[in-house]
Amino acid sequence: MKRIFSKSRTIGAVIIFTAILFSLGILQAQDLKTIKLPAVNKNRGSSLMDALSKKASAQSLSEKDLSMQDLSDLMWAAAGINRTDNKKRTFSSAMNTQDTDIYVFMKDGVYLYDFENHALNPVISGDHRADISGSMSSGGGGASPGAPAGGAPASGGQAGGMPGGAPAGGQPAAPGGAAGSPSAGKSAPAKLSGFPVDLLIVGDASKYRAGNDEQKKEWSAYSAGMVSQNIMLFCAANDMGTKPRASFDKAKMKTLLKLKDTQNVIMELPVGYQK
Repeated sequence: MKRIFSKSRTIGAVIIFTAILFSLGILQAQDLKTIKLPAVNKNRGSSLMDALSKKASAQSLSEKDLSMQDLSDLMWAAAGINRTDNKKRTFSSAMNTQDTDIYVFMKDGVYLYDFENHALNPVISGDHRADISGSMSSGGGGASPGAPAGGAPASGGQAGGMPGGAPAGGQPAAPGGAAGSPSAGKSAPAKLSGFPVDLLIVGDASKYRAGNDEQKKEWSAYSAGMVSQNIMLFCAANDMGTKPRASFDKAKMKTLLKLKDTQNVIMELPVGYQK
């Protein structure tokens, strides 16, 4: 009888402890508020040709937080509504599915860009930037925030380049951000770190009303590439920098963000001011 009582008391304690942890998690998530972004300034930045001339993978970024205005304009340029009559956006998508979501990783938590209300909706609290940047898709250990897989970022100045600044096999990019041949024996440049914002691009295959699974993934990748290009050009035109990459632990991100099976984690872009 005493053993049964002791066992039931232990089970009861475990249930109470679990309930406390669960409630603390809920309270922590509630600490984050929706961030209503300020009106977009559409009259800023250099010309398109000037931005294209500057577009290259960032080698270093300031740790300074982005201003609310810069964050607002960045998100709108990436995937905001630019045709209000039919809610079409700054990137194209097959069948106008608008299948691309952007998760915004900052010091206080992770947010999801709400393009219809031009706001950031809270997803999870806490600084999870290193959960992306410190992970690699296969082999290897951690890295500083924003460091590409293989540890060798591309040469160049500001924003752009191939995902990760280099192919997944660790080949460094040639000057200007173009992929080049391996440079055995050369030491890797300093890793990109200290950036204030990390953008994670996610596609959702369930939004396509036609096509097989392979086609849907391909179309999602096209949309993600267009969003990435918008981000790179905005950064290049406004003295900011980024380095898109695709070699990181996508399964970890899917678990962290509690994504659906149909959602595909595609690309990451750390963003900050140029030093």
